Amino acid sequence: MMRSLYSGISGLKNHQTRMDVVGNNISNVNTTGFKSGRVTFSDTLSQTLSGASAPADGRGGTNPKQIGLGSATSSIDTLFTDGSVQSTGVNTDLCLSGNGLFMVNDGALTYYTRNGNFKFDAKGYYVNSDGLKVQGWMGGKVGETVSTGGKTTDICIPAGKSMAATATAKADFTKNLDAAEPMISGMTLTLEDGTTEEVDAANTDVITVGKNSPVGGKKITAITLKMSDGTTTTETSGSYKMNTSKPKTTLLTVYDSLGNAHDVTVYMTKTGASTAGSTWVISVNPDGSGKQVIKDANGKDITIEMTDATVKFNVNGGYDSGNGTTTLKLDNGSGSPQTVNMDFTGLTQYAGSSTAFASTDGNAAGTLKSVSIDSSGVITGTYTNGLTVQEAQVAIAQFNNAAGLTKNGNSLYTASNNSGTPNIGTINDLGCTVTPSSLEMSNVDMASELTDMIVTQRGYQSNSKIITVSDELLDTLINMKR
Repeated sequence: MMRSLYSGISGLKNHQTRMDVVGNNISNVNTTGFKSGRVTFSDTLSQTLSGASAPADGRGGTNPKQIGLGSATSSIDTLFTDGSVQSTGVNTDLCLSGNGLFMVNDGALTYYTRNGNFKFDAKGYYVNSDGLKVQGWMGGKVGETVSTGGKTTDICIPAGKSMAATATAKADFTKNLDAAEPMISGMTLTLEDGTTEEVDAANTDVITVGKNSPVGGKKITAITLKMSDGTTTTETSGSYKMNTSKPKTTLLTVYDSLGNAHDVTVYMTKTGASTAGSTWVISVNPDGSGKQVIKDANGKDITIEMTDATVKFNVNGGYDSGNGTTTLKLDNGSGSPQTVNMDFTGLTQYAGSSTAFASTDGNAAGTLKSVSIDSSGVITGTYTNGLTVQEAQVAIAQFNNAAGLTKNGNSLYTASNNSGTPNIGTINDLGCTVTPSSLEMSNVDMASELTDMIVTQRGYQSNSKIITVSDELLDTLINMKR
């Protein structure tokens, strides 16, 4: 038989394989996360009629005489280029871009996929459309980020998840106190009988509206303050002292062990200024008692106690010295006494408005209201008490040779002997990106596929002609005998 018959047959088989791959690509043009394939050919071993000879004795060398025996399928490659991003509006959908794959588990085996069509099932597991559980790391602690150093696990965030109440244990004060805060240079007291009294500039008493005057002993109904910047104000409540500023206030929310919120007013009073810096006294009552009484939601009195803190700032506006930390105590009945550690060392003093603010821990009880996923794969839960918590983070796997993965259908892959072992990490750590509320479209290029279809068709037709012509040659040879 003629070699060309077998060459033609091999060509037909290989072009049929290529057509199968082209057809599969076109069939999956709208398959989420689908990665197209391609076929490459190579020639087969050639039959050598004579080998090459080297030049010798004035005669030139000759090339080998070889006849090819057809073609072979060299490879069927999976092309892991990124597909286009398609917005879906579904907040649990994820579109992954870059060299990575999501990890899903059926309870026994781990699979890898680019199809980010995920959702939460009836038990709160984050799953794909076939119910395989998405892998990642769990968090769920208030104020903490998800730890990604351990082994990955199933992501599970049950609907209606509850958050326990936590008592406030610390309060950290930051932001600014106004360095240009004016001081009280004079006080005129309005008494209950309508008369007035002037307070001596050297007086060191704390004078409170509603209490008796240290001058004449009559009840004070109002105090007119003359400030060092030339302004004058009349106050009908509060406590004041000569050569200090009017107290600045900030509100501190303290949660007890039952999750009840108590609003505590903290007073900040400038008491002195020099070339070396300024001094402020921070208290729960500017009258010097160190106590404040507030009422809870049921009208019950709650006693607040705190030793005054003295904070001195340097000429650069930063904390310099003083007892910048102190303890606040609440006699609230639910976990009495409750202690809150107060830290004022984070305050600054620059010219401008006073914006002192306290960051506290503790919270009321809450229930999971909604979840969202950001571009780094962190799933954040929003609770009815207003807090947000990093509930989990999605993991991805990266392979040295992703094209070596074995396809398992349903847009799933498994590791093979030539894919390498997976490098598991976060989306950011492995240089990938995620677009939430979106899916990755197929990377099939229809223009290229239709062109390849034409080329494959012509190749198939040409190889069929080889068989036809070879058959005619054999027929001519056989007819010579007639």
